[in-house]
This record gives sequence, structure tokens and C-alpha cells, in this order.
Amino acid sequence: MPVWDDLVGQDKVSEQLAAAARDADALVTAIAEDTPPPEASKMTHAWLFTGPPGSGRSTAARAFAAALQCVSPDRALGGVPGCGFCDGCHTSLIGTHADVQIVRTDLLSIGVKETRDLVRRAQMSPATGRWQVIVLEDADRLTEGAGNVLLKAVEEPAPRTVWLLCAPSIEDVLPTIRSRCRLLTLRTPPVDAVADILVRRDGIEPGVAAAAARATQGHIGRARRLATDQSARERRAAVLKLPLRVDDIGGCLKAAQELIDTAAEDAKQLAEEVDVKETEDLKAALGASQGGRMPRGTAGVMKELEDRQKRRRTRTQRDSLDLALIDLTGFYRDVLALQLGSRVALANTEAEDVLERLARGSSPEATLRRIDAIAACREALDRNVAPLLAVEAMTMALRAG
Repeated sequence: MPVWDDLVGQDKVSEQLAAAARDADALVTAIAEDTPPPEASKMTHAWLFTGPPGSGRSTAARAFAAALQCVSPDRALGGVPGCGFCDGCHTSLIGTHADVQIVRTDLLSIGVKETRDLVRRAQMSPATGRWQVIVLEDADRLTEGAGNVLLKAVEEPAPRTVWLLCAPSIEDVLPTIRSRCRLLTLRTPPVDAVADILVRRDGIEPGVAAAAARATQGHIGRARRLATDQSARERRAAVLKLPLRVDDIGGCLKAAQELIDTAAEDAKQLAEEVDVKETEDLKAALGASQGGRMPRGTAGVMKELEDRQKRRRTRTQRDSLDLALIDLTGFYRDVLALQLGSRVALANTEAEDVLERLARGSSPEATLRRIDAIAACREALDRNVAPLLAVEAMTMALRAG
């Protein structure tokens, strides 16, 4: 299966990347054979993948990285790089290729130290592959200092190094960096295409896949989690009941607290699985004794790990809360569609009776104000407003309409 098959609903982007991979292959072959390189090439040293959440930015970047490292013998016969079966493709896709560095963060930002390490790696020649590829999945989380560090590497790249940056939009990346990258914009995949790939690739039942794809409106990652995780479906169902619980001030405050508590519990469950293993691995690496006594001089290292885990829990809690707010936005979007008599397919068909009741009991203007209140809450959380205060303000606005 070619690496491009995972790019759901992105035919134009797949064509552009496949053409660039062919030119990149020809360029490396020319260097190896000491022949003149192709005069015109669609390949460049830095790419910026943008698109809404769930569009498959990182999937596209990984697929391109795999195509650049493809060593299939079919290439010599005119085959397109990116077969998906050779060692270069396989190891690139699963993240074990020696010359493909995939960078993602579970923290709130990427700092200068981490970026400098990447820049040093980018100056090396490929060890075993055809290119040195750096995939930065969260380029929008670079601090200003980290962005300035990255700029120099993107501006003056090593001969066979390729930077693949991913961000929601070009505005999330420094102008000086994005001006030196080739831009590829991905779109939200169609619901039917997402459901189809869940069935084909993940073996999910068609009915469950269709419901998950419809509920997440084409977000591939969230659709997969919703289709495979019963607790995720239960949390989403609880969120969709919130509009019915804001009839009075007490209900608003209680609903806000429960929303925060659910996000915190979700973050705690995810963190515990990783934190315990990280702590034990570090203790073993530092030579902790049988009874758990740490050697002298290691307190600072342990404190650094604890601080990192705390920042990760904060980030995970915010992400969980943001997903709940996205689901809530989709709920009111369905209410608005019913009020306006739109033919747009509903995302929350399982709650159609509740949607119709709310649509009859309010006006489109009130629904729009409620959607704006949710957007304001998300913006407040992004500005580090205390989560409980932001959510309480939102639930009060939902009650007021």
C-alpha cells in the first residue's frame, strides 16, 4: 500500500508530494552517479504543512518523509517513491529510521534547548538513508527564541537535509520561517472518507465508524479514538448533556465544575501510565539502589523530570477540556442548522430529540451568542485564564443565551 493512501481526502497534496519525491529521488541519484542534477525540480529543503485539526498534517509529513527514504527497486523501473513496503518506507512510518527525526511535544511549548539539539542534528549527513529529515509536528508551539534558532537552520540548510513543519495555519509560524518554506494546505477530510479508512485500516464496524466520523466532523484522530474507546464515548455523551443543565445559576456552576473535573481525571489517567514508567526508567538509569535510595547529586535530575511531568499534565488537561468545548460547539451548530432549516447533515444524530427541543425553545441569534461564548472560553483558556473561571463564565453565558 503506497504511503499516500493514509492521506484521507488530500488528493491534490498527495500529487504534489509524490512529484517532489520523484524529483528528490532523481537528485540523490544524480549526486551518487556524479551526473548533472535535474534542471527543474519540485523538491525544496523546507516544507510547511497547514490545515485544521484532524486534517492529517503530521500524516502527510510522515508519508513524505517515507517517500524520501524509499529504497524500492521499482524506482529504477519508473515506479513512484513511497511504495510503503520497503525498509526505508516502513521504518520511516513507524518512527525508527535513523535519518528521520519525528518531533512532537506533550508540553505547552518547544524551547530553545530542544530546538538547538534539532539544529545540530540537521547539520549531519544522512547515516543510512537518502536524506536527513526532521519532522516538527508542533511548529506552532515554538517559543519566539526557539523560532529564531530554527530560522538559521531553515535559511542555510545542509545539502541533504529536509525540514517538514506542521502547524494549524501559516499565522502560527514566524513570518521569517514560513517565507522560506513551501506551503501545503490540507483540508478537513470528508466524513465518508474518514469512515471508510476506519473500516479498512482499523477494522471498525461500518456503523460505528460512520457514527464516529460524523460526530467528529472529519477529524481522523478523534474519530478513531471515539470508535475504539468506550470511555471517550461516555465522556462525550456527558458533555452533550450540559446544555440541558444550565437552567439556573447552581446548575451552571455545577456543570462547569464537573467539566473541569472530568478533564482533570482524563489527564490524570493518561499521565499515570507514562509518569510511573518514566520515573522508574530514570531511577534505574541513575543507579538507584534496591530499596529506592537515589545516589547523591541526582535530586536535580529527578526535580526536572517532575516539573516536566507537571507541565505535561497541565497540557493534557487543557487538551481534554478543549475537546469537550469543540464537541459542545458542534452541538450548538446542529441546533442552529435546525433553526435555519439547513440541509447540512447533523453531527449528533443520537441527540436529535434534544436538538429539536432546544431549537424550538430559542432563536438563531441566541444560538450564535452561545457559540460565541464557547469560542470566548477557548480563547480565555489559551491566554492562561484559570480554567474554572473561564468555564463558569461560559456556562452562565449559555444560560443567558
